[in-house]
Amino acid sequence: MKTDFILAAIDAVNSAILSHEADIEGLDRDIGDGDHYINIKRGCAAAAAMRPELENLTPDAALQKIGMKVLSSIGGASGPLVASFFLEMAKAIKLKEPVSLADHAALFATGVAGIQHRGKAQVGEKTMMDVLIPVSALFTQLASTHAELDADLLNAIKAEAEKGMLATRDMLATKGRAAGLGERAIGHIDPGAKSCQVMIHAVCDMLLGQAH
Repeated sequence: MKTDFILAAIDAVNSAILSHEADIEGLDRDIGDGDHYINIKRGCAAAAAMRPELENLTPDAALQKIGMKVLSSIGGASGPLVASFFLEMAKAIKLKEPVSLADHAALFATGVAGIQHRGKAQVGEKTMMDVLIPVSALFTQLASTHAELDADLLNAIKAEAEKGMLATRDMLATKGRAAGLGERAIGHIDPGAKSCQVMIHAVCDMLLGQAH
């Protein structure tokens, strides 16, 4: 993973989050704390604005700075969770620069594990992990049979993120404000799962565009 890729991915995610404002805010009003979109938008904007100070850094240094900025920019529970993704990847990439596709899948899995360690959520609890864990598992599986990030792999990852996001609609929440709503939260997609699906689609679409 190169710093150029990290910066391009941040820009793609920032644009995608802005274009999905109505979707995510609507979901958060239904079952969330009401500030999820504002926090994610603030974190993405802060990371995108760091481009001048990041573009000459090594990937681990860039990820470390993004993680710390996200931690200080995103309020509520989301800040430490999202920051963990970048900070854990920063530590991993410093120890071993990813070269193969399997290395990149392992790096992504490290970031996801960092979020899971921080938030203690599992699949089936109506959170962002219902997208991230299945996507990470599929990425690891596909990386063992693919030599590169081709269109089949990227579209499969997009489909898995969509599937995980939609699955939260029928789940009973056990975390956050939605947990307090009990069965009233059933029938609504988790806003954190939606944000993650949007971000994953943005990065995959960026890579699909580069392949053409």
